[in-house]
Amino acid sequence: MTMTIPNILTILRLLAAPGIAVMFLYFTRPWADWFALVLFVLAAVTDWFDGYLARAWKQESLFGAMLDPIADKAMVVIALMVIVGYSSMSPWLVLPVTFILFREVFVSGLREFLGETAGTLKVTRLAKWKTTAQMIAIAVLFSQGIFEHYFGMSVFGMDRPMIAAILSGREEDVLGLWWKYGGMVWSGRIGLWLLWLAAGLTVVTGVDYFFKALPFLRDRR
Repeated sequence: MTMTIPNILTILRLLAAPGIAVMFLYFTRPWADWFALVLFVLAAVTDWFDGYLARAWKQESLFGAMLDPIADKAMVVIALMVIVGYSSMSPWLVLPVTFILFREVFVSGLREFLGETAGTLKVTRLAKWKTTAQMIAIAVLFSQGIFEHYFGMSVFGMDRPMIAAILSGREEDVLGLWWKYGGMVWSGRIGLWLLWLAAGLTVVTGVDYFFKALPFLRDRR
């Protein structure tokens, strides 16, 4: 194992994955959401940099090739678990997350079973788009938590008629409720749309991997 800069970035991304959950253990919200968002975005950026640097500097290695997809999956799985855990458990959120987690477990098990022939399941361009959609969706959903808590802090002590009057423009919006509420609603919608897109790509790539592996799963007679 050679400790090149690309490999170090990959290791840091792997370590950042559990760090996302740790933020919610040691910090109150919305600070935990802020720290988790920043940590996730920084880790996601390294996903592009480590591959680019490895190719540019000709430092590609078996260790990096092995660890890179593991770090990606760890980031996505842990971040989605945190988001679902702190959500209202809406089926519109839980269902795409279920598809994504099922696919990751299925493909990982398939690769393990294939062993030396797992090279037939090379990462496709569509799978890279899937990972990108997942990471953008997760970042947007983390931002929803930030908007939600700032909005909740601003309306603390207000009754619903007063909140409705401010949001409708009948009362002066001194605390900026309108943009906080809009940010909460639209980040939630866009995050869910992107998550469903990622879930769709997840299913398609999972089926593609299965059919590629099918010749190696048939019993020989």
